[in-house]
Amino acid sequence: MAEQQIYGLHAVMAALRYEPEQVQELWVERQRRDGRIQTLLDTAATHGAPVRLVERAELDRLSGGSRHQGVIAQLALAQRTYDEADVPELLAAATEPALLLVLDGVQDPHNLGACLRSAAAAGVHAVIAPADRAAGLNATVRKVACGAAAITPFIPVTNLARTLRRLREQGVWIIGAAGEAETRLYQVDFTAPTAIVLGAEDKGLRRLTREGCDRVARIPLKAGGVESLNVSVAAGIFLFEARRQRG
Repeated sequence: MAEQQIYGLHAVMAALRYEPEQVQELWVERQRRDGRIQTLLDTAATHGAPVRLVERAELDRLSGGSRHQGVIAQLALAQRTYDEADVPELLAAATEPALLLVLDGVQDPHNLGACLRSAAAAGVHAVIAPADRAAGLNATVRKVACGAAAITPFIPVTNLARTLRRLREQGVWIIGAAGEAETRLYQVDFTAPTAIVLGAEDKGLRRLTREGCDRVARIPLKAGGVESLNVSVAAGIFLFEARRQRG
């Protein structure tokens, strides 16, 4: 069984709330006795999660110097993993027109975590991304996602262009985000089954990915302002425009 460490109050609390059966052990800074840590300890006790009190130096070592906020959890990653073959099942199980988020090569774990958090908040049915040359679900992603990684299926695929073709064959409307597009996102109908596709942080949509889109749209930005938005911010804007249209 694969294991993974996650760190930070939000990420560990989310694991206790959404996937407590996977929390094998908590390491908590011995000197911390504030209300947030006590709430976490109470939640751990409720779910029977073992707790080990350790010095801060030990947490620094275990986290590799990352900001752990006084707590680290060891997870047994037994939750279901998804692949491209699961997409038809997820589409069929959706109780409304499917809403998917496709990330074309996002490499920053913080951006992926933020995208997952927005996706969960917007009720996205799955997040799809290339298996190679892109960020995967690691401890940093889980920390930033604050539990969203346990809520929204994350599907790594070997060939994104092929996946988009198959989505189109299943009746999903593919909408790409491109800053140079003539169409503004507010002119797009997101009420049908839709996959919103965003590109990597520095390159945008790759050629084959863009060719796989039915339509591309842009976020209208104020003239003279910034030229582009962070991918996680753009994802949130597109997703919540879709959610607004869907009521």
